[in-house]
Amino acid sequence: MTGGQLERFVDGLRREERSEGTVEKYRRDLAGFAAWLGDQRVCAGTAAEWKEHLLASGLTPATVNSKLSALNGFFRAQGWSCRAKFVKVQRRVFREQSRELHREEYSRLLSAARSRGRERLALLLETICATGIRVSEVRYITVEAARAGRTDVTLKGKVRTLLLPAKLCRKLLKYAKAQKTASGEIFVTKSGRGLSRGQIWQEMKSLCALAGVEPSKVFPHNLRHLFATVYYRACRDIVKLADILGHSSINTTRIYLQTTGAEHARQLEQLRLVT
Repeated sequence: MTGGQLERFVDGLRREERSEGTVEKYRRDLAGFAAWLGDQRVCAGTAAEWKEHLLASGLTPATVNSKLSALNGFFRAQGWSCRAKFVKVQRRVFREQSRELHREEYSRLLSAARSRGRERLALLLETICATGIRVSEVRYITVEAARAGRTDVTLKGKVRTLLLPAKLCRKLLKYAKAQKTASGEIFVTKSGRGLSRGQIWQEMKSLCALAGVEPSKVFPHNLRHLFATVYYRACRDIVKLADILGHSSINTTRIYLQTTGAEHARQLEQLRLVT
């Protein structure tokens, strides 16, 4: 396995229009494999040995499978027949309570941002949570989109149209006017560049203490989960929700709708099957 092979694989991912976050994750996972491999050659049992190494390191099965997915993709691109078998994990029926962001906590994050005069951050949180967009799709929130009330999002070779709530559009246009942004992306830095994933992440984390919300719950993708939960409870249409979120499979959408362990326990109690 050479550096040239890795870079060609990464270039191929970009040509497939994979998100930059996905590309960088694959790069990190494969770099980790290369470091573990050292001067050894890849053979039929190499992937299985790496899998055992990852599990012995204390990584969760889900994390190990994620790394193996990157490795299998790389092997496939090289035309190598060796593959890593994923760790079998039974599907969980609930989410960890420590990662579940509640609507009240979301409101406290907004209040914390506004109390610090960070209107851009507050509006960004509202935009992600009110539309369900990925953090990599924030660049599609433009002045033109706010005026039209809709935006076309292109990702992984697919285009989907997202409708923007009217109230959100008014707030976006008001903010853009105050910032003297006549066209293009609304969420930009002082130099006019779009906000990076890392910058959005860090700004969100900075609100945790003031808002009284556990840092483990505060990250951009959790706002997408909150949108999915609230939308489904209101509409009960998982097919339409999958379209809005840009999921190719409803099984992916189902993961977003998992309840917490505490809520699952309450549901079991309500069955009253223990006399």
